[in-house]
Amino acid sequence: MPSAVADLLAILDLETLDVNLFRGNSPKAGWQRVYGGQVIGQALVAAVRTVEPTRPPHSMHAYFLLPGDPKVPIIYDVNRMRDGRSFTTRHVTARQHGHPIFSMLVSFHADESDQLSHQAVMPDVPLPESLPSEAEVRKSVLPTMPDPVRRYYERERPIELRPVEYERYLGKKFADGRFNVWFKTTDKLPDDPAIHQCVLAYSSDMGLLDTALVRHGRTLFEKEFMAASLDHALWLHRPFRADEWLLYAQDSPNLHGARGFSRGLIFKQDGTLVASVTQEGLVRLRREP
Repeated sequence: MPSAVADLLAILDLETLDVNLFRGNSPKAGWQRVYGGQVIGQALVAAVRTVEPTRPPHSMHAYFLLPGDPKVPIIYDVNRMRDGRSFTTRHVTARQHGHPIFSMLVSFHADESDQLSHQAVMPDVPLPESLPSEAEVRKSVLPTMPDPVRRYYERERPIELRPVEYERYLGKKFADGRFNVWFKTTDKLPDDPAIHQCVLAYSSDMGLLDTALVRHGRTLFEKEFMAASLDHALWLHRPFRADEWLLYAQDSPNLHGARGFSRGLIFKQDGTLVASVTQEGLVRLRREP
């Protein structure tokens, strides 16, 4: 298993400190703050460990309260709010330096797949095998990135991304504001469905807020922008594997007042809708001193 995927699994394998209390660490990637998807994924791991595996998570709603410090562990405190006949609810608070930095509600639901069903249609986009690899895209994009971001992308990473509209990183505007990205882990994962759910939660924060700038031909990689996730919501609809190609079909209905709102649908390669995501975040042009 490539070291990046092994490192991701290690990051998601929280240490149990006590009943409902867990500790997670951050990778040494040189970032000034913790990647939001890491906190989402670790918080979901903490919640999942307090619920029977026969009742999987179906939705989570999170708020980022303070920037996470990657130099110190994160403590996850799970509040068992409800254990009902069909639904289970958990509230997870992540803390550092004695303060809450993140809060997330997670709902679990017993399987009722025998009920009525419908889903959105997957966009008609090129398959991942026909697109340039991440390594090929990085050759043209890396020189334009700020130093910390470039150093991060130069490292071995656990998630491979293959954007369909990759020309947006070269300044091309897309009037419809849509951005489609294929993604998967760079190596096979264990078969436990909870691992795939937590890896998808980890991945769901990758680039979603950046979609708010697609219409403008800009990207959050530019030094002029200050950005931070404010909240994040994820719904899991159907089974999937995070080590097989998934299409993240994103768009941004609104950008105003330095807040961008983005949303995404995640599909299996056969067109099955497996998850939906929404996020609002700070998208601010830096003010002149």
